[in-house]
Amino acid sequence: MHIHGIVWTLGILGALFGLGMTLPLLISWYYQDGHTLDFILSTLITISIGLMMMRWGQEAPKRLSHKDGFLIVAFAWVLLSSLGAIPFLTTGSCDHIIDALFESTSGLTTTGATILSGLDQMPRSILFWRSMQEWLGGMGIIVLAVAVMPLLGIGGMQLFRAETPGPSKDKLTARVTETAKVLWLIYLAMTAFTSFSLWLAGMSWFDAVNHAMCTIAIGGFSTHDASIGYFNSNIMEIVIMIFMLLAGINFTLHFASIRHGFSLSAYWKDDEFRTYLKWLAVLIIFISLLTHTTMNVPWHEVFFNTISIATTTGFAISDYALWPPGTTMLLLTSMFIGACAGSTGGGMKVVRATLLFRQGIREIRKLIHPHGIMQVKISNHRVDETSMQALWGFFVLYIVCFGCISLLVACTGVDVLTAISASAACITNTGPGFGEVGPSTTYANLPDGAKAILMFGMVLGRLEIFTFFVLLIPEFWRK
Repeated sequence: MHIHGIVWTLGILGALFGLGMTLPLLISWYYQDGHTLDFILSTLITISIGLMMMRWGQEAPKRLSHKDGFLIVAFAWVLLSSLGAIPFLTTGSCDHIIDALFESTSGLTTTGATILSGLDQMPRSILFWRSMQEWLGGMGIIVLAVAVMPLLGIGGMQLFRAETPGPSKDKLTARVTETAKVLWLIYLAMTAFTSFSLWLAGMSWFDAVNHAMCTIAIGGFSTHDASIGYFNSNIMEIVIMIFMLLAGINFTLHFASIRHGFSLSAYWKDDEFRTYLKWLAVLIIFISLLTHTTMNVPWHEVFFNTISIATTTGFAISDYALWPPGTTMLLLTSMFIGACAGSTGGGMKVVRATLLFRQGIREIRKLIHPHGIMQVKISNHRVDETSMQALWGFFVLYIVCFGCISLLVACTGVDVLTAISASAACITNTGPGFGEVGPSTTYANLPDGAKAILMFGMVLGRLEIFTFFVLLIPEFWRK
């Protein structure tokens, strides 16, 4: 391992993160919300910490091993979440450090769970900082670093591999630097188009930009306590639904579609994309039947809230926690399945759920035809046994982690429904849950111990389990 190189890399990430704080600083100055000096202080502290780490690291590393990549990615989320908490403290938006850390971690991991209330009266600079953190975390600030670091003499392939675990690791272009640039260009274009669409639908520019960042990042932070329900606009709801769906699709498909002249065939040829749409359709139909037969919930509420939870965004236009119990189970299930691999969404990802289901069907068929040769395929490609074993390992670890986090949260005195739903909402990076952490409430009333445990769950979900657990293996630390 190259300890100095790891610290130097984390330092440059911290310094860049501090430079990013100049944007909410400008927002504070423009709107005269009284927190310009607070953001100047936050920026100076963050950049100083980054520069000190770079100084200790001495110089840019000549090369990075795969072990270095895992360490950088894991510690980057902890470091940046900690640095991101500074503005919440300097501005007085959070009174306690645990609350500031919770809000920052939730933002950067695009979880969208919040401890803040009274958003309608909150300074615009803080609202923008929350949204910006989600936007940076959505694509992954590590991927941004992959595009920037080669200019500073650092190769980024190890970082890219550690940041994007899972079945889908195909590079979009020949070089990882170009890959990161393409991803960010698509990400920027989608954010800009969403902002413009929401502005045309009637939002102010400030609200439009904030909600666009949180939509494309699949984060779910809003500038109002009532979330999207504040606007009471069907057009805005439709715009956000469309872009939540698009952000939940593998970004490599967006690139393939653009490269082929915005061809829709690039999407339809993908097995995961088709399953993604089918799953959402089935989910909406079942929830519609349950809500219409007992409560007569409007169709647009069912569509919006279901898509928001299924893509792990976390926006809401009504309190879905009041829906019939059956919908609670369906929405919790949708949290765990999540969006597509290679998207900004959370959860286990649709491709993993699809492969697990097909593996189960294969085992049943083998009982009937014990000598038959049956293969698990995705998009007409055979999935080898090694990949399937890794997939089952991921699934078991994911469920065990969820169970342990739920148990630990319950041990802090939280009721069972809240503990389970909060743990599910945090490890899947969804945000709002049920019980005391539903869409009409916040996480503020949870004990500090529960908040700390849930923060760990957020980072664990963002790292997709393996990147964290590999650090616990003794062999990882041996030379």
